[in-house]
Amino acid sequence: MIGVAVLGSTGSIGDSTLDVIARHPERFRPVALAANTNAAKLARQIRTHRPAYAALADAQAARELKDLLGTDAPGTRLLAGPGALEELAALNEVDCVMAAIVGAAGLRSTLAAARAGKRLLLANKESLVMSGPLLLQAVRASGATLLPIDSEHNAIFQCLPPGARTGEAPAGVRRILLTASGGPFRDTAAEALETVTPEAACAHPNWVMGRKISVDSATLMNKGLELIEACLLFGVPPAQVEILLHPQSIVHSLVEYVDGSVLAQLGAPDMRTPIAHALAWPERIDSGVEFLNLLKAGRLDFRSPDTVKFRCLALAQAAARAGGLYPVLLNAANEVAVEAFLERRLNFPGIAAVIEAVVQQGTGGALGGLDDVLAADAEGRMHARERILGMSRGTTAKGAHA
Repeated sequence: MIGVAVLGSTGSIGDSTLDVIARHPERFRPVALAANTNAAKLARQIRTHRPAYAALADAQAARELKDLLGTDAPGTRLLAGPGALEELAALNEVDCVMAAIVGAAGLRSTLAAARAGKRLLLANKESLVMSGPLLLQAVRASGATLLPIDSEHNAIFQCLPPGARTGEAPAGVRRILLTASGGPFRDTAAEALETVTPEAACAHPNWVMGRKISVDSATLMNKGLELIEACLLFGVPPAQVEILLHPQSIVHSLVEYVDGSVLAQLGAPDMRTPIAHALAWPERIDSGVEFLNLLKAGRLDFRSPDTVKFRCLALAQAAARAGGLYPVLLNAANEVAVEAFLERRLNFPGIAAVIEAVVQQGTGGALGGLDDVLAADAEGRMHARERILGMSRGTTAKGAHA
């Protein structure tokens, strides 16, 4: 029986993870469930899955959770605060940690799981983008197993030669081909992006995801972050990673070898496939996913992304080449800008404008330790907020003058 902690259980990845676990009660046990603020949904999950532990990072939400549960979950110990997630990640009863807390908020608990030597199922790409060398060092030092959950990186992992090690260049690989759906604005004219709404940006044509990652998909920043992640996970430079737009989201990624062979992983666009793969690796288990029907799919299309229209991708590619703390600044600015867009304080092209200004203004430098990461993250967020405020004042002044 494998004990699993699901960090980010109330999000879409958490839902899919719990669905796969529930299909194999003889094999997996949800020991711990944790989220940030969603007390109502976590309460429902506790009643259904009966974990030994549950936590909310937000203390006020944790008090709400306690009131919602009342006497319904006597066997579940409730924890609160950011440190609670780190505690759950390192529990002796936990063998496997699904790291699915969105954004920089998931960094510390992901590192805690790595340091504790767990099987780490990494869905929180921002942790790797921000502190890749530190996370990989912790994995190697503790003997942890790091398995990627992003559908693209999981696909690449499945296509690598036997014995490939995390963070090391795999033998015989010439290129990694990272696919992207292109999001909801793939075929939208650049000038029309000025007025798109958060609702339109979150309406992904193929995947069901949270609001933040949906906006990242719409800007192609998600693919930029995945490029940085791929370089770290598979030990290759940015020049060896090519991004292809693939509207059908059936080919999840490809690996090209020096002998001319290209291996691809295909499947229906459902996150339960990579989750089931990582939970049971190196075995295979039923995921509940509909089997792929290529005759029904009919065709598979590929083309290059437009990095002028999707400026965020170009900025991420530049940060990947620069390395050091630049990916931290990129991620911090993106999180703040996406939040502002979702709150209608920034238009869609403004996301890339804020990120570019922050990265150009940032000090960068080498990544020495976690303190460096946290300082660069704080710097990026501060400069992003200042930039958004300045843009807002400029718009107001322009409107008043008109």
